[in-house]
Amino acid sequence: MSSSDTASITRMPFDDLQRLLQAIFQRHGCSPEVASVLAHNCASAQRDGAHSHGVFRMPGYVSTLASGWVDGQAQPQVSEVAAGFISVDARGGFAQPALAAARERLEDKARAAGIAVLAIHNSHHFAALWPDVEPFAEAGLIALSVVNSMTCVVPHGAHKPLFGTNPIAFAAPCHGAAPIVFDMATSAMAHGDVQIAARAGEQLPPGTGVDAAGQPTCDPRAVLDGGALLPFGGHKGSALSMMVELLAAGLTGGHFSWEFDWSRHPGAKTPWTGQLLIVIDPSKASGEGFALRSQRLVEQMHAAGLTRLPGQRRFQERAIAQRQGVALTQAELTQLRAL
Repeated sequence: MSSSDTASITRMPFDDLQRLLQAIFQRHGCSPEVASVLAHNCASAQRDGAHSHGVFRMPGYVSTLASGWVDGQAQPQVSEVAAGFISVDARGGFAQPALAAARERLEDKARAAGIAVLAIHNSHHFAALWPDVEPFAEAGLIALSVVNSMTCVVPHGAHKPLFGTNPIAFAAPCHGAAPIVFDMATSAMAHGDVQIAARAGEQLPPGTGVDAAGQPTCDPRAVLDGGALLPFGGHKGSALSMMVELLAAGLTGGHFSWEFDWSRHPGAKTPWTGQLLIVIDPSKASGEGFALRSQRLVEQMHAAGLTRLPGQRRFQERAIAQRQGVALTQAELTQLRAL
């Protein structure tokens, strides 16, 4: 946020923000059930300081719904295809309501068999990924999720974009502490963060992206205007991004990052892809409880000099929001009320 934005910060109770966002989603074509799920996700991201996936996304949601690209009324179709495998057809709707429709069955299967898989296809995901996995860790389970997105990342050694930002999210319980949770793009930077940098007039770190001619650039507008992102860590991030494509699209039956065309839907922003979740019940393992072993690992990480765990900043921001309300700039609040 710029200094002028910071000076105009206002605070809103989380429940009030969620109700406002739900009203916006319903006004623009979502069913009450879909609106509730999306509003909770978006409000949670804003509460936890993940601004690139918070209310910053609302104009994109609205324009996407108006374009007819996504079905805000879709009712997911859940199929139990094997003892530990659930498939969900999101039916052209958002992925989060598809997950919500299958969450209870997924958890039951994981506890019964020790592990269960949820494959979502025909779905749109435009939000932070960690809210999809954190609730499982709060219930004592381990969860891993991957989702692919629209083509905007050049594979290592290639010369044109093919992959999406293709994030990976992981959550695990930890005794005596909040769950261990991380959510990371396999690109050098999340696409939403590039958009925020462009809006703020900031430069990107070297190695983040290329311009339309394929030349390295630190200008976020050049990346967005015909350019592309690079994978993090060179060939290593590129390999992980390939894995996400295979799991989130190849395995689920969803679209690969290059397999959809939204040119007939001006204003569409949400990638029409797939998502995979793997949920494990650690209580099935023998020996010392998993959450205690997590605690021991965290203690050793701190002893080694680590001052902040992955995802810890989100929990700190959440604690502040619970005391003071969710932070919004006056411009963001004005925009939400207009929507």
